[in-house]
Amino acid sequence: MFLVFLVIIIIILVSIKQVNEYERGIKFCLGKFTKILNPGWHIVFPIFQSCRKVDIRVKTVDVPEQEAITKDNVSVKINAVLYYHIFDASKSVLAVENSNFAVSQLAQTTMRNAVGSVTLDELLSNREMISEQICKIVDKASDEWGIKVENVELKDVSLPEEMKRVIAKVAEAEREKEAVITKAAGEVEASQNLAKAAKTMAGTPGALHLRTLSTINDISSDQSNTVIFALPVEILEAMKGKASKK
Repeated sequence: MFLVFLVIIIIILVSIKQVNEYERGIKFCLGKFTKILNPGWHIVFPIFQSCRKVDIRVKTVDVPEQEAITKDNVSVKINAVLYYHIFDASKSVLAVENSNFAVSQLAQTTMRNAVGSVTLDELLSNREMISEQICKIVDKASDEWGIKVENVELKDVSLPEEMKRVIAKVAEAEREKEAVITKAAGEVEASQNLAKAAKTMAGTPGALHLRTLSTINDISSDQSNTVIFALPVEILEAMKGKASKK
């Protein structure tokens, strides 16, 4: 009697399965799915029944580097990281053999297709938009596996060396263009200010003389400068008039 009781106790102890808070248990009876086990202790009789635990925490998939061709026929290499969690434990076991591998493969294919639908400029300037597009496509396709894709982030976009040189030349040409435009705008503004100043001095008697004296005073502070003073035309005309009267 004691031996029978001891065997029963051992069977019960062996049959107890613990499902943690971050897990869900998939219970099978004679090979058939019966129910999902929530966190806690459950009785799963050996031989007749089995339990497979599924982690429902957010998982990270490092999508390996992929070579793709953009819409404007530029070859690039890209990689990404994908975040997902399992919302239906039974589907993740019954509908797909290896959910992590399946999501990785789906992300690689989707990433190449997404890159092929945009130009290089769009790929470099709109990473967030392309990441969201990849996330939506992968999430929709993985719903049948009980998987919810939280986010996809493009980590790096590698360009061929010759393309890097072309982009550098274009950027340099743009900077030179902006510099020329800025310089030309400055010259136009300076010429307008000079024209205004000349017009003001021409309409004000003695203004030109004062400006000439101020300039001579500025350059005479340096003893190494040789100053050649040009008399204003008005003074020459005045002197010529006096000479004619004599």
